[in-house]
This record gives sequence, C-alpha cells and structure tokens, in this order.
Amino acid sequence: MALVDRIRSFRPPDFARLRPFRIGGMTAGWMQRPFAETLREFPDVFGVEDHQVALDPDLTTPVMRSDAVAAVVATLHAAGVIRKIRGETFPVSMPVGSPPLLTLDRGAVPHFGTQACGVHLNGFVGRGTAMKLWVGRRAKNKSVAPGKFDNLVAGGVPSELGLFDTLIKEGREEADMAERLMRQARPAGFCSYLIEHDEGIRNDLLFNFDLELPADFEPRNTDGEIDEYQLWPIADVIERMAATEDFKFNVVLVNIDFMVRHGFLTPDDADYVEIVRGLRR
Repeated sequence: MALVDRIRSFRPPDFARLRPFRIGGMTAGWMQRPFAETLREFPDVFGVEDHQVALDPDLTTPVMRSDAVAAVVATLHAAGVIRKIRGETFPVSMPVGSPPLLTLDRGAVPHFGTQACGVHLNGFVGRGTAMKLWVGRRAKNKSVAPGKFDNLVAGGVPSELGLFDTLIKEGREEADMAERLMRQARPAGFCSYLIEHDEGIRNDLLFNFDLELPADFEPRNTDGEIDEYQLWPIADVIERMAATEDFKFNVVLVNIDFMVRHGFLTPDDADYVEIVRGLRR
C-alpha cells in the first residue's frame, strides 16, 4: 500500500444521505438521518424536516442555544443514543475562530457533525536525511485508537482555550514539556477532512505545529494517555504509515503533511498532487 491510499481512505460521505444542521440559516454541521429523526422528539429545540435540521430561531443567544442542546444531549445519552458524554465542550463557530454560536459536549459532536478543532505537534530531532521524529504509542485503554501510534502531542481544542494554550496544556500533560519549550513550536498549516463513521460525522480541522528538539530531550507521559515514546528515523515513519495501519487514522494526515513540508515527499512523486490536495478537504 502507498501513502496515497491513506489519503484516499478519507472519502467524503454521500451528502444526499445526510441532513445539514443549520443555525440561523448557516450550515453548522451534518447529521445522519437516523439521528436527525430522533430530534423530532424535541420540537421546542429543533425543527426537523426532510431536507434539514434547524435550531429553533427563538434560541437567540449562545447561552440559550447551548443550554437547550445540552438538555437534549443529556436525554439522548440517558437513552443510549449518544453513548459517551465527555464533560468537555467544543465551540460551534461559523467560520472557525469567530464567536461560538453555541458550545456542545465533545461526545455529541460527531452526532451533530459540527467542526471540531485539534492541535498536533510534530517533535523532531536533526535535519535532512538524519532527521528523526518522536512517536507516541497510545495507551491500550484509550477509547479511540488504543495502542496506535500518535504524534508527540495532540488534543482537541475546548471552548475555554485557544489553539496555543491547548498545545501548551497538552504538552505538559502528555509529554511533560515545559511551557518555555512549547512556546518554541511553530504553526505549520492545517489538515482537514469530513468523513462518516460509526457515531456520525467526523468534521475535523487539525492545526499542525513543528518543534525542533534538542538531542537529549526525553518526553515523559504524565496523564496515562501514552504508554511509551519512540524516536524513529523519518524513513521508518514513512514505511510504517504506507505498509500498516499502526498509526491513528488522522495522525497519518498530519505526518504526511510534515513529510511534504520538509521535502521528504516531492513533486517528483507520481502521487504528489493527489496527496497534497487530499490533506485539506
């Protein structure tokens, strides 16, 4: 299997089978039809039609919208429709970075198909063909991608934090990295995708950061989410991504973007254009 096959696995859904979730006339997400139909039970919050699900226009403020939707989410969680509540909210913003229209529990985000933002840090040592990349193996008790390989630091951006503050927090919790070190990380663009999966729609925007680390740096996990860290030659990272499914699915995008930006994948590669286009959908 080639890296381009990893890109091709991020196939967009058949939008004819989905219903847009609209707030104030704006499309804020996408829902699978069965979940959209369950929302007919809450006519004071959602207007469910064959072609869309719209939040009640009488919910005019972010607080009103957030409280109303949170009550629905709690009811659906108790009924087993939404399997997991995370106790952490993500903003629903149109466009990203603007004041949120509402906040939504992280566990419910895929059901509503709203965009979730994350930060991913590629920590590397050395330059050129001698470069090595830090890779973390996710704990086996993780609910998502247990035992898979991950970036040095990664995490979702909650309502109360900005991108860089989230990166600093995750660096401290996941790799015991000091704030002064994390502040040397440099933003390096983003990857995005919108795909269908078992709990709904993953509509993710991943902001990428690079950090060149000293040769004697040793990450240490402090929150139990990573079992071990390994320092891999770049060639080994590329080969493992192409030949196996050992990496968490979206980490592959972040790592391929890193390879493109640092010249390990070049326009001489026959799949270069398709790969680069596929990093941002």
